[in-house]
Amino acid sequence: MGWSNWSGSVTARAEVARPQSEDELAALVRRARKVRATGAGHSFMPLCQSDELILGLDRLAGEMRIAADRTTAHIPAGWTIRKLTAALWEEGLSLANQGDVNPQSLAGAMATGTHGTGVDLGSLATMARGFRLVGADGTARWCDAATESELYQAQRLSLGMFGIATEIEVAVVPAYHLEERIEKRRWSEVRESYDELASQHRHIEFWLFPHADDVILKTLTPCDPCDPPPSTTDMEESAFRRVLHVAAKLPFLTPFLQRAMMRTRFDGHRRGPAHAIFPSDRTIRFEEMEYELPRAAGLAALDEVVGWIRKKRLPVTFPFEYRTVAADDIWMSPMNAGPVAAISMHQYARMPWQSHFAGAEAIFRSFGGRPHWAKRHTLTRDDVDALYPMAEHYRTARRAADPHGKFLNAHLESLFS
Repeated sequence: MGWSNWSGSVTARAEVARPQSEDELAALVRRARKVRATGAGHSFMPLCQSDELILGLDRLAGEMRIAADRTTAHIPAGWTIRKLTAALWEEGLSLANQGDVNPQSLAGAMATGTHGTGVDLGSLATMARGFRLVGADGTARWCDAATESELYQAQRLSLGMFGIATEIEVAVVPAYHLEERIEKRRWSEVRESYDELASQHRHIEFWLFPHADDVILKTLTPCDPCDPPPSTTDMEESAFRRVLHVAAKLPFLTPFLQRAMMRTRFDGHRRGPAHAIFPSDRTIRFEEMEYELPRAAGLAALDEVVGWIRKKRLPVTFPFEYRTVAADDIWMSPMNAGPVAAISMHQYARMPWQSHFAGAEAIFRSFGGRPHWAKRHTLTRDDVDALYPMAEHYRTARRAADPHGKFLNAHLESLFS
């Protein structure tokens, strides 16, 4: 009994089951009054919370099957991104994009719109071509663009409300290598040149400590084949961990600590297989809020939030992360109105975050932002309707798939029941 998300801020007293076959999973779903699925627990909102049954799919039997044309692969939904990308690499294939960590389950990452960065690259959900789902009655069925298309369109970003995915057909590309470069640049310079930089690199992002004037800029560019990198991470965390421990005890020192830390050198260079370069080790626990804003408004919104934090000398200890994501056509995707700038705000898990996030969220909303569904936000049902024209259509599809709300919990009921 008992479950917790990665940061420890969301907990549940529920039966946690890890079925090893689809038949076992179906029997568990049939007998449950309420059920939620979980992956690696990287959602900061209570998406997986349940007071009855939580299902983990990491032990579910299954194998990868690659299509004859090698453009798609059928993948067990409970596989982690780490396991999936390593298996694809052995077959000479890759995902077109990844985020900067890889322990999440494939199903969980797609269900929440998890993404990496790149002006021409969408979220992982855009790579889904079909799903095998165990429904509320325990029956398994397949959906794709041609078969049960309404269910498929809703399931592309499902928040786990349309059934338990056991297999996903995923678009894949020929394997490729990446060169990673990290450097320190002035925030004022990056603010002026970011669009040009983004057009020059397949992947680009930066981190900005709110009390410092430099950013840590990271680019990933396709390169010639090479050996795996000697390191599994882009930046070493030990010095930052010491800074956070001091800031947690003496929060008023946060501005000084960040400026001092950014006086050190930040440079790095790695090359290797794409699946080994995309992810990095992230072992320090934090809380996170992320907003997707119209790309043209992203830098101005970040500048305003940073100015607000500096004016109030708020102890926001983590850097903001700034990425770009391509537009898509997924009903409940924050990217469905056009390309976005994705701005992630973090706070050390041992420090208060609620009031800081609330103040920043108001600014992001004023710039037309929509939150990442798995990161901290305060959307109401009315907000969902205002931000997503397809919201009621999505609810209709949910009721058709799960008329008695077996896959809902209190959080999701408040938005989608």
